[in-house]
Amino acid sequence: MSVFLAGLGFSALAVFVAEMGDKTQLVAMSLATRYRASTVLVGITAATALVHVVSVFAAEVLGSAIPTDWVTLVAGLAFLVFGAWTLRGDEMTDKDEERAASRRIRSAFLTVFTVFLVAELGDKTMLTTVAVGTRYDWLPVWIGSTAGMVAADALAIALGVLLGKKLPERAIRIGAAVLFFAAGTAMAAQGVWMLLS
Repeated sequence: MSVFLAGLGFSALAVFVAEMGDKTQLVAMSLATRYRASTVLVGITAATALVHVVSVFAAEVLGSAIPTDWVTLVAGLAFLVFGAWTLRGDEMTDKDEERAASRRIRSAFLTVFTVFLVAELGDKTMLTTVAVGTRYDWLPVWIGSTAGMVAADALAIALGVLLGKKLPERAIRIGAAVLFFAAGTAMAAQGVWMLLS
């Protein structure tokens, strides 16, 4: 049970941090200006659950094919890359906005689901889920990563509505990057120690 809770907690925190300042957070805020917040949250939850179930199964395949010490080292290095990616920023381009607008579907739920699904594919949070999934069982990682993503987007929507202005993206990016660097350094060091033992 403690391993389950560790996987749940670590994946939720990792994806929550990864989502801070990410383009999909901007997508969530944008969708919330057009549709009811509850519809946006349900659509985001469904899209995230689908993308992250694919991510955890990819992690299961990688985890069983690669020795644990190498998986830990690679996951740590991936987190360091995610930290640098977070510092660099991830903005929604005009092309992304056009693509999202062209996917207008009659149902608000289907619109939110489709737009968020497309925005999430290959995104940092999807890759973070794969990295965490190589260390823990798929079920707690899937539940935790989905919960972390939805919590981060719900917070962004609520703060966006409350503040009525753009969130301080730079401060959020720096804080998230520091957390990624700390986790990545610890995981990479553990992987190196396991290899040398």
